[in-house]
Amino acid sequence: MGVKSGRDPAVMIDVINAGSGLNTASRDKFPRSILPRTFDFGFATGLMVKDVRLCLEEARTLGLSMDVAKAVGAESDFTSAIKPIEKAAGVVVRGKSARTLALPSQRRHFA
Repeated sequence: MGVKSGRDPAVMIDVINAGSGLNTASRDKFPRSILPRTFDFGFATGLMVKDVRLCLEEARTLGLSMDVAKAVGAESDFTSAIKPIEKAAGVVVRGKSARTLALPSQRRHFA
């Protein structure tokens, strides 16, 4: 939401980490693997297949959607779970040091 509204994700992380919102994702995962777009935190989503499968089965039983869990491949790092969220929002969450690229839906063609 913050990136969609034009906020710098690194500043948002600093604000979250300065308050009670501090958590392992904001302290470790976002700065190390998501903002630089490396998606290499070191835990393959394939290692949590059983847990994700059980969660999806329960969500289906309850009539709930779990689009993010369904979209992340077993061979990717678990930090890549942000990619379907980015796609749905039409933004890319990246640090300032990483090159900014627009998603295909955001690219404009000029004559």
